[in-house]
Amino acid sequence: MDQDPRAGRTAMSGERSPEEIRADLENTRRDLGDTAEALAEKTDVKARAQDRVQEVKANVSAHVPDDAQDLLAKVRANPLPLVGAAVVVAAYWLGRRSAMP
Repeated sequence: MDQDPRAGRTAMSGERSPEEIRADLENTRRDLGDTAEALAEKTDVKARAQDRVQEVKANVSAHVPDDAQDLLAKVRANPLPLVGAAVVVAAYWLGRRSAMP
């Protein structure tokens, strides 16, 4: 119980070299830096929200049926029919709007 687990020597002996003390201090500083970095990461709400958005996007695309993905690929490859349909809808909407008093 009086054994120092890091040095393998008794805690009360006081026979640690300056190099061992410096190494312990460096390890402690590194651990403290890692802890501070982890806390800063947890408090960065914007980054956590962006990470969550990316997770949701990945989850949704994993669950989209292959047929829908195929349809999307076809539309991206040949957008002309979609543009034509949009023009027809816009013309209809503008016609209805201008007919109103």
